[in-house]
Amino acid sequence: MAVIDFKSVGVSVETLVSSSLDVTPTPIGMVTPLRPGRVNGGIFEMYTSLRSTLNDNFKNLLMTDHGERLAIYDFGANLRELTFEMSAFNKEEFDSEAVIRIKTSANKYMPFLQLKTFESSVDHHDNSVVGKVVIRITYDIPRLNVQDQAQEVTLFVGG
Repeated sequence: MAVIDFKSVGVSVETLVSSSLDVTPTPIGMVTPLRPGRVNGGIFEMYTSLRSTLNDNFKNLLMTDHGERLAIYDFGANLRELTFEMSAFNKEEFDSEAVIRIKTSANKYMPFLQLKTFESSVDHHDNSVVGKVVIRITYDIPRLNVQDQAQEVTLFVGG
């Protein structure tokens, strides 16, 4: 009869593989607006997918005006400035200027995006004097095989 000491027994391959697969995803970008972190004890909530991070970055590009980003003066689509000039434009002129600004900014700072469609609407629901411009942009990210993403921003008309 053979005597085997349990100190010299290893672990099966299945057990080793299953225990090593419990990996938490690596955070790659902060969620904006900033929120306290809940998962993994981080100070801020973080994105773990590249698709979500790029969608958030594109939203920030659309919502940022020139001069708001530290050390990068021309970062942003500069759309809020355009809403202050909206009374000088008709709808078609506003749309064409907004498309030019968005395309110029995206080509410079996010050239991997493939912009597809642009839609805008003016909403006077809450007030007849101050309106909201809702802009919706659809895009693809070919390098990630991401299709039909959409970003919608709401800007208040001033002036």
